[in-house]
Amino acid sequence: MKKNVLTILLGAAMALIAFQACEDDGNETKISSYNSDESHKAGQDCMICHVSGGDGEGWFTIAGTIYESGLTSVLPNATVKLFTEANGAGDLVARVEVDEKGNFYTTKVIDFGTGLYTLVEGNTTTKNMHSSITSGKCNSCHGVSADRIWTE
Repeated sequence: MKKNVLTILLGAAMALIAFQACEDDGNETKISSYNSDESHKAGQDCMICHVSGGDGEGWFTIAGTIYESGLTSVLPNATVKLFTEANGAGDLVARVEVDEKGNFYTTKVIDFGTGLYTLVEGNTTTKNMHSSITSGKCNSCHGVSADRIWTE
């Protein structure tokens, strides 16, 4: 009898652990895509809200806004890529499409390690960031203490 009770308790404990492991962690999947118009607040630091415990839907690992060369109009449908080496060399770690409003974002886990290098492809121009980044909070610097991100 004791053996049956122990087996039932052990089985219930394992089921509870499995249930907790499958529960949603609260992070909604959000990934920008070409021609989408669901984003908002171009040029602002997305990760003020889109973080664990924040008011935004999804916890972004990289997010920002791309502008045209005049730095006043957004550039839709560009592409942001993260590489392990400068100038688009090394391994491609992430590729994020820029939406219709010039914004890009993803909740996909990105391992920045000791740093990744950003490349932005526009319609006719590719721009490289020459220093590595260890955070995806692009608009926390660009448009504040650094020029806006732009390409053509």
